[in-house]
Amino acid sequence: MGFQLNPDVGAALAVMAGPNAPPPIPVGDVDTRRIVLDQIFRTASATLEPINGVDVKDIHIEAQDGHKLLARWYTSTVHPAPGSAVLYSHGGGYIALSLEVYDHIIKNYVAHTGVPILAVEYSLAPEVRAPVPVQDVYSGLQYLHSNATSLGIDPTRIAIMGDSAGGGLTAALAHYNKLQPQPLPIKKQILIYPMLDDTNTNPSSPTHTSIAPFLLWTMDDNITAWGALLGKQTAASDSVPTIHAPARSTVAEAQGLPPAYIDVGELDLFREEDLQYASLLGRAGVSCEFHLVPGVPHAFEAVAPGSEVSKSVMARRFAVLREL
Repeated sequence: MGFQLNPDVGAALAVMAGPNAPPPIPVGDVDTRRIVLDQIFRTASATLEPINGVDVKDIHIEAQDGHKLLARWYTSTVHPAPGSAVLYSHGGGYIALSLEVYDHIIKNYVAHTGVPILAVEYSLAPEVRAPVPVQDVYSGLQYLHSNATSLGIDPTRIAIMGDSAGGGLTAALAHYNKLQPQPLPIKKQILIYPMLDDTNTNPSSPTHTSIAPFLLWTMDDNITAWGALLGKQTAASDSVPTIHAPARSTVAEAQGLPPAYIDVGELDLFREEDLQYASLLGRAGVSCEFHLVPGVPHAFEAVAPGSEVSKSVMARRFAVLREL
């Protein structure tokens, strides 16, 4: 018996798609993907209740090249400050989305856990190429450590977190930080269906063909995104370093990384690379809590936030944040 889509998620997808499915977006078309992804996330957020009890402050952080990065500091006005904090990187295939679109998602984590979150508006591809995005989020990590006292946080309890491309960026940040002369303490890396492998671009692979009908982030999307981040001639070549695509990591490179949490849907294009990365971390002696969620595609909790499977997974993520 083949894979089965969770019925609640399937029903939500049917509503989202409407009666007329849009035509596939051509490989390489970044602009249209930006528009479509932005519309999907804005439409999904518009159906949700506003989140109260979270204060948001815009700040500007100096990037490594000297330009100013917009960042947002989210704190609870209801829960007492726990002393921990999270650096969050949003999804969007390295090519799309923004802090504005992710506002509700980040507020939701803060409202349910009380853990403050710093989110950085990192530079997108193809306007920049790797490693600029990971350097941008590293600037956010530096900011949290440099300002820990004024922010009321314990620098030994700072975690890094992200979803999809943001999850890949978070994994890359753990490697990038390790390579610095004085690595900054990272309590945990929380990787939500992370995008890790630039070589996951073969439409004929058994993994792809078995779940192709269920994919929300498609192989064409993946080819486009990695080509934008790395350059079409570089993506999937032998010259891609781990800080650009963490699936390239060796066991030796992974040794000493922070403990990890990973969850991914069974019907997600990133399933196999995430399974393999969790295994790599284990072989490197890095503690990794891994969850494979049956019957759900990429970004299932955004598609069907009211479903039991989404509630269950979100509760688990909230618990991970509270334990920091």
